[in-house]
Amino acid sequence: MFVKTFSCGDIIFRQGDAGDCMFDIQSGSVDIYVDFGGAYEKKLASLSAGDLFGEMSVIDYSPRSATAVVSADGTEISTISKDEFVAFFMKEPVKILNLLQQMCDRVTKTTQDYLEACRTLYESQETGAKEDADLQARIRKFSDLHKDFDSRVNA
Repeated sequence: MFVKTFSCGDIIFRQGDAGDCMFDIQSGSVDIYVDFGGAYEKKLASLSAGDLFGEMSVIDYSPRSATAVVSADGTEISTISKDEFVAFFMKEPVKILNLLQQMCDRVTKTTQDYLEACRTLYESQETGAKEDADLQARIRKFSDLHKDFDSRVNA
């Protein structure tokens, strides 16, 4: 495990990259995006000291699902390799609780977004979206998310 210092705007990894490590923010901040720099760019999270990210690639060997961009000069980040993963959590047991909380928060947010999308689609069928500007805006929001998802899946 080693610590590296980053500048604002540095990209730690890009969506789709192979992942062989996770990261522990020592100081500073990192933003997580899907479709970074693209037409459907969306910031998923703003992380700060004590937060972990990039764990999915270490746990399930999947490609990076998002892009991590440093958002503060002088951000210090520890890199934790797949080989160091278990030892890291044995040495820092509180960190595993932090990671589990972050993962639970992400699942909760995804579930809320899914339920909102279902409600929006139901309402659009029941009331007719043409008369309701708020409903039209919600449909556009979820249509954009679908386009982003579709472009990633079919890339």
